[in-house]
Amino acid sequence: MKQLRSKKELAKLKLGTNHTLYPTTYSPEQLESILNKNPQIDAWTTFICTEFTSLCPKTNQPDFAKIFINYIADKKIVESKSLKLYLFSFRNHGDFHEDCVAKICSDLNKLIKPRYLEVVGEFTPRGGIAIFPYAQASNHGKKYKELSDYRMANYAPGKYSTKISRVY
Repeated sequence: MKQLRSKKELAKLKLGTNHTLYPTTYSPEQLESILNKNPQIDAWTTFICTEFTSLCPKTNQPDFAKIFINYIADKKIVESKSLKLYLFSFRNHGDFHEDCVAKICSDLNKLIKPRYLEVVGEFTPRGGIAIFPYAQASNHGKKYKELSDYRMANYAPGKYSTKISRVY
């Protein structure tokens, strides 16, 4: 059977070491990318982080969320373990919900330069208010700009993540 990834390519990745070091502060350097073996195809990739945590920058109280990352790759894709470690790095990071989601979108966009990317946060209620921030980026052509415009104009909580009736 033909190996899909070369040993040289895989050797560059930090994953697979005997001991995983979990970051204690916001660490965008955790993110790693690998080449997309099928750049000729438009395909959605979705990551769902069901246990995202960050800290309120004012009170230092923990905030909990599901984070949905939806993207259409171009030349690179994000390596999933590096994404897990990156998202974990927010655990002790103090930022508002909207800032966390925008930062994740910006960092991933910078790393993989996808055709289209969106990040949705579904933060659990505190003080009786749930916050569902949404951020997106589009880097390629008219088709993806139109997708971006359409999804932004039609965004509603649960539309690109969990149906709102299933959240709480």
